[in-house]
This record gives sequence, C-alpha cells and structure tokens, in this order.
Amino acid sequence: MHIKRKKTRQIHVGSVAVGGGAPVSVQSMVNAPPHDAAAVLRQVRALERAGCEIVRIAVPDRKAAAAFAAVREKARVPLIADIHFNKELALLAIEAGAHGVRVNPGNLGGAAAFRAVLAAARNAGACIRIGVNAGSLPRDLLNKHRGPRPQALVEAALRFAEIAEKKKFTNYKVSLKASDVTATIDAYRAFSKQSAAPLHIGITEAGGAFAGGVRSAAGLGVLLADGIGDTLRVSLAAPPAQEVRAGWLILDALGLRHCGALVVACPMCGRAGADIAPLVRRVERHVQGVRAPVKIAIMGCPVNGPGEAREADVGAALGRASASIFKKGQVIKKVPKDKLLPELLRHIDDIVREAESQ
Repeated sequence: MHIKRKKTRQIHVGSVAVGGGAPVSVQSMVNAPPHDAAAVLRQVRALERAGCEIVRIAVPDRKAAAAFAAVREKARVPLIADIHFNKELALLAIEAGAHGVRVNPGNLGGAAAFRAVLAAARNAGACIRIGVNAGSLPRDLLNKHRGPRPQALVEAALRFAEIAEKKKFTNYKVSLKASDVTATIDAYRAFSKQSAAPLHIGITEAGGAFAGGVRSAAGLGVLLADGIGDTLRVSLAAPPAQEVRAGWLILDALGLRHCGALVVACPMCGRAGADIAPLVRRVERHVQGVRAPVKIAIMGCPVNGPGEAREADVGAALGRASASIFKKGQVIKKVPKDKLLPELLRHIDDIVREAESQ
C-alpha cells in the first residue's frame, strides 16, 4: 500500500523538520521528577538511545523551569516544554532555549496569554504546539457541544490557530487528542480538512503497554493510512522508551519509516515444532537497542515459515528435534534446539554489523 501523505506546512523543532513531506518523527515525554535535572537528563539520554527524535518535558513550576534550563544545556535531542495554567512558565522555558512549547487552549489563560507566548516564541525562533485535549477543553466549547466531542476539539484548535495566523505566526503545529479512539480520528480528519498546519498525532491516556499500544496502533494507523500526521507520540502508562519503540513499530508496519530490528514470528498452533515464545522474547531483548533496519524471523512450522524466512535477513526455523538458521532466505546451518540461542544471536550480531557498516 502506498500512503499519500497530506501536504502540510513545514516547521522545525530544533533540527527536526515536521510537516511539508518530512518523515513522520517519533516523540516521547520524560516521566522523571521535573525538578530533578540529573534524573531528567538521564531519561533524555535514554530516550535518545532508543531513537526518540523529540523529547517533551513537563514544566509545572519555576523550580522545574530551572531544571529544564539545565537539561537544555546538555541534551542533544530537541526539547519541548509542556506548559499548563501559567504563561510565565512558557516564557521562562523559551528564555531557557526550549525548541518548542506545548500550550493547551483549555487552561493557558485565554487569548492574551497565548499572544504573549507567541511573541516570545517568535523572538526566540521556537515553535509552538497548540495541544488540544478532550480532558481540558474550554468551558464554553464543552457547553456548546455538550461535552468533549470531536467538534469541540476542532473548534478549540481553530480558535488558537486563528490567533496565531492573525499575528502572522505560522511556526506552530496542532494536536487534538482524546482517549476515545474514534473521537480522536474524527477530530483529526475534520481539522485536517480546514488547515495546512502540521499535525502531532496521538491517543491520549491510551492505557498500559499492551492495551495502550493496541489502542494507539488502531487510532494512529488509521490516521497515518489516511495521510494524516507529521509527528507522533504513543502515550503509554509505561517506561517512555516503550513509547518510542511502539511509535517506530507503527511507522514500520505502514512502510512509512524503518529504524531498528524487526522481529517477526509465527503464531503458535498445533503444527509448531516447538514453543517459540521464549526464544522470541530473548531475541527481542537482544536487539532492543539496534538502530539498523534488520528483519529477523523466528518460525515454528513448515506452512508459512519458509516464505517468511526468504524475506528476512536472518532467523531460525524450529523443527521437532533441530533448528535451521537462515540468512537472506538460505539455510546456512542446522543445530540441535538446545544449541540454537547462542548460534542465532551470533548470526544476528553479524547481520547487524553488516547493516550498520553500509
């Protein structure tokens, strides 16, 4: 399937281009205590290693703003300050060198506060995300639309986008998030028809690693297949690095981007020669930090296994007593099953080194 992406205006979050045909970028958010600069920086570094391209940090008060400034001096990845309730915190973050600021139309303090943030962002060359959330919409829109319906999200986003446009400030992106997957899809689709602003997509409060990952994949997959979305965050009640991994997997599944090792495995059934689930988990842990686009296949039956093996860079096909290790679709070695793991990991490491050297 070829996805034709909607053409949006391009902005930059630090060195990362967003919109205008740039690759869909992957974001996450630090969950370390925002006042602890050392802890925040450690997590930023971990997210950098995981492949996160833009990191957001909560700035709930002045102490956190000071910590943000300290982290900004040492981080390599672009940083966005997440601001609610107090425009002064946005101004402090911008002064500290934030590459972008997320503001919420439902709780920033009105149009005048937003204009002050726009002026500061313009002077500093920072971008702004107009981050609409179903859980914190302006009261008048909740009353007008009888709750946090998609139309309320769209109107809140358009209201602030119009303020920015009137000030000739176009260095902004927009998000319209809800925990309801279909409401989120409807909101993004409706807004996308009315604006060329780049879109940050996500399902807010999606849930834990498993359920939240499924819900995010369902919602973001639909939007991305529609060509909607310029940057994304998979919001999980889980370690932030898992959000990054999930984001990359969603993009990889749709053929939009490839980064890191992909492990494919056949589902378990009565034809399987072995329980491959423990082997799959072990291989996934082994390649967790790999950035090269390597495909690994682990197969347990003769029906679909050979075909998948031909499409993989390296992998294993397990029989009743032994296992075959293959590379580029060709069997290169057969080993007893109890000897498989070290041999397979060695060949995976070899193929990763080859990929990284290209």
